[in-house]
Amino acid sequence: MTVHTQIRGGVLVVTIDRPEVKNAIDTATAQAIADAMDLLDTTDDLTAGVLTGAGETFCTGMDLKAFLAGERPSIEGRGFAGIAQTPPAKPVIAAVEGHAIAGGFEIVLACDLVVASETAVFGLPEVKRGLLAGGGGLLRLPERVPYALGLEWALTGDFVSAEQAGDAGLINRLTPKGGALDAAIELAERIAANGPLAVRGTKSIWTAARDWGNDERFAKMWEIYEPIRSSDDAREGATAFREKRAPVWKGR
Repeated sequence: MTVHTQIRGGVLVVTIDRPEVKNAIDTATAQAIADAMDLLDTTDDLTAGVLTGAGETFCTGMDLKAFLAGERPSIEGRGFAGIAQTPPAKPVIAAVEGHAIAGGFEIVLACDLVVASETAVFGLPEVKRGLLAGGGGLLRLPERVPYALGLEWALTGDFVSAEQAGDAGLINRLTPKGGALDAAIELAERIAANGPLAVRGTKSIWTAARDWGNDERFAKMWEIYEPIRSSDDAREGATAFREKRAPVWKGR
């Protein structure tokens, strides 16, 4: 198996396990990641995910050997690596050690939050080979870091250190070497302690609102908000607060 999953309470931990090729993505790995994202979205007891790589590398992108053999590491509807085009509806945190470059960086950008160790290195080096970052990096990077800075990264293809990425606002938590996964799981568990409908609704509004016009944004927000406001979980949250106890979420 090239991808392993582990359930920790309300968190699904997904590990790309191909350290011998620096966790590069072939078709089987892309399908396994897509399956893991489907598992996250369709399992009521799961509220958040963590995506990481085995060993000392997050992911170096497409497996070139597999590509030259005729493979395409993309899944219809999900895109590159089974996540780059269509991430899951539930939040996912990238836990990054070592290199996350080319398609690996595009996987990171498809995740909602980033926890990285001081060893992390990011980059879209495709232009150095006369190519484009076609897995969504050119679409998502301008949304995650200042425009001119991200454009410089994309046009030069230069690698970006964890410190530089943190200064640009890309990283939520910066850890010592070897600490990214534990810190990402801790953050995911904090998210998963909240109402699952509210967490999913919050991500839905946050990611969709950039495409809403000023005359429609509140109406579209309320389309998502009102069913959650009327849910059993909303009543449970209020009741638990009144009774000074931890809420027991039902996801409905």
